[in-house]
Order: sequence, then C-alpha cells, then structure tokens
Amino acid sequence: MAQQSDILVIGATGNVGRHVVSGLLEAGARVRALTRDPDAAALPAGADAVRGDLSGPDGPDGLEAGLDGVGSVFLVWPFGTAEGAPPVLEAVGKYARRIVYLSSMGVREDLERQADPITQFHADIERLIERSGLEWTFLRPGGFATNTLGWAQQIRAGDVVRWPFGAMARPLIHERDIAAAAVHALIDDGHGGAKHVLTGPEALTQVEQVHAIGVALGRPLRFEETPREAARQQLIAAWGDASFADGALTGWARMMDEPEPVTHTVAELTGRPARTFGEWAIDHAADFR
Repeated sequence: MAQQSDILVIGATGNVGRHVVSGLLEAGARVRALTRDPDAAALPAGADAVRGDLSGPDGPDGLEAGLDGVGSVFLVWPFGTAEGAPPVLEAVGKYARRIVYLSSMGVREDLERQADPITQFHADIERLIERSGLEWTFLRPGGFATNTLGWAQQIRAGDVVRWPFGAMARPLIHERDIAAAAVHALIDDGHGGAKHVLTGPEALTQVEQVHAIGVALGRPLRFEETPREAARQQLIAAWGDASFADGALTGWARMMDEPEPVTHTVAELTGRPARTFGEWAIDHAADFR
C-alpha cells in the first residue's frame, strides 16, 4: 500500500462512501469522514468523523480543518450543479495531492454540453479537477444497482413493478464494487490520470432485473410497461425538477438503441469479478420486504 497519509472521504454516509470508508479501514488506511453530523453518522469503528458542510453560506464549512494532514480525497459531489465546486477543490488542493472523483459513464469528452443535467455537472467537475493541479482519478460507473430501490414501494405493496422501458438492458453495478475500485485508486500507485469505467458483469433488461429481485425475495414479480409521459409526471413529483426528469427519460430511451457497454475494470482493479445483479438483490432483499 503506497498511501500513508490520512484519506478524507467526502460523501462518507452515502451508498458508496460508506463502503469506501470500510474498505479503506480494512486495507489499514487512516480514514477521515466528512459529515454534517458526526454523532449520527454511524460510521465503522476506526473512522475519524469530522464535522463539515460543503453547502455553507460562505463556502464549504469545516472542510479545511478536516483536510489538515490529508494526502488523498475521495469525492462524491452531493449537488445537482458544479456551482459550488471551485472553493471545495481549492481547499482540497491546499492539503492533498490526490483526488478520486465518483463521476459517470455518461460523460462525453467530445461534447461541451452533455446530454442531461446530471452528466453535465459530472463533466463540469471533471474539468475543474483536471485544471486543479491535483493528481486525479475518475471513476465512471454506469447504472447503479441501488437505483432499483425506487421500485421498493411497489414491490412491498404487490407483485407488479410499473415503469417505462422494460426492454432496456444495463450492466448495473453493485455499490460495493464501486467502493472497492475507489479503495484501490486511493491507496495504490499508478492511477493518476485514469478514467476507470465500471459496470456489473452482465447486462439485464429491467424485466430481468425485476425477476431477479423476485428470486431473491422468493416470490414471483412481473414488470408492466408504463407510458413515458406517466413516468415523467412521477419523476417530476419525486424530484421536483422537470429538466432532470426529461434528461433521465431521454437517456433511458437512448439506451434502448445504444446500451451501456459491459466492462471488466472491476476485476482488473480488484482481482475479483464484479458482483452480479442477482447477488445485489440478495444483499438488499430486506429493503424490498
């Protein structure tokens, strides 16, 4: 393990960040975790929880104190635009030498304007990081398996998942595999300037994903196609932002004809195959009950 100084995890209480903290501790690293409320963070024993808030009215609050003595940073950006990123990266650059950023497979480097708002802020932050002077690594996962937790309420209530684009196939990735890749990028040398595209080991349609969740639960589930406009209204109600809803639906429609590629980067980085969606469903079966 080349990394000896402390590692700061920004986004430590999220789906991926929590596993990054655990993985770093298991690898013997000294870990700090930035969180708004250290008392409620429930982080693994051994992690040093530090109070901080990236959305402070006068810029990031508590970040510099958390960065003192830190050599590397794992960053999950928690906002829908890159507007507040420059002061955060400026603070990181004063202390750390390396940053690993959780980005998106959807980023197109040949486009100034990306296809949707979510991909746009990832692209904007990548460009800011590239100009920061930090040694950087970008993790670009495809679809997160955890996104299917959006079906949990329907599955608890019955045996039918109603959603659009049932035939859309994606190699959804387990959050533990994203975290495992992040750990290697943070503690090992040789990842500077890398853009690691991460996916699960196989592409399953949404119909097949619902079936796999049913197998994990021990009861049959079926997928029922929802018209796009009805799904749009549901997303706007849930997210409160029509542009995000339209961007998501446009991206999903595009994947019907241009599916995400399957990569083997997780195995190359970690030495073990990426977990299947079926394994993810078993791990999260309680979330659907």
